[in-house]
Amino acid sequence: MALKNVLQDYLQPGLDLVFVGFNPSLKSAEVGYYYAGRNNQFWPFLNESGLTDRLLKPEEDHLLLDYGIGVTDIVKGRATRGIGDLKGDEYVDGFDVLNKKLRKYKPRVVCFNGKSGYVKVVKEKRDYGLQDERLDGAVLFLAPSTSGALPMPRVEKLAYYVALKSLVDDVKGKA
Repeated sequence: MALKNVLQDYLQPGLDLVFVGFNPSLKSAEVGYYYAGRNNQFWPFLNESGLTDRLLKPEEDHLLLDYGIGVTDIVKGRATRGIGDLKGDEYVDGFDVLNKKLRKYKPRVVCFNGKSGYVKVVKEKRDYGLQDERLDGAVLFLAPSTSGALPMPRVEKLAYYVALKSLVDDVKGKA
């Protein structure tokens, strides 16, 4: 499948929240929009949690910036069927690039959409939710993947996005 393009970062200074994915899905790479898979729950979760005031479509991914939300991936240039197709050095190299971006843009909160890629880099098991450490100064949150492939009940996944919204509001209130 030919890639339409590499998904561009939606990052700028002063963001409240940046979502970090691992790499584009085949569908997202084909159409050129984040979280475009038919079974991906990213866009509904943003709306249902209150992070956005309406249900955005993948082709409106650029509008996230209007909500103080950014989005990027660890591995930018290679779409795969799943993260299991990525190599360890791709995570490490991508994580180094991600850290540079975070230092430049300084978001308040960084949320990994799925924790397995983060765990591959830090080399220790992590639970979902708020983490003790910070990532280049940003509060760190690990959310369950919004992919339909993760066998977790939808209501349980959504609860993490509701908690994330509360965290973002708290962090903004202290800024």
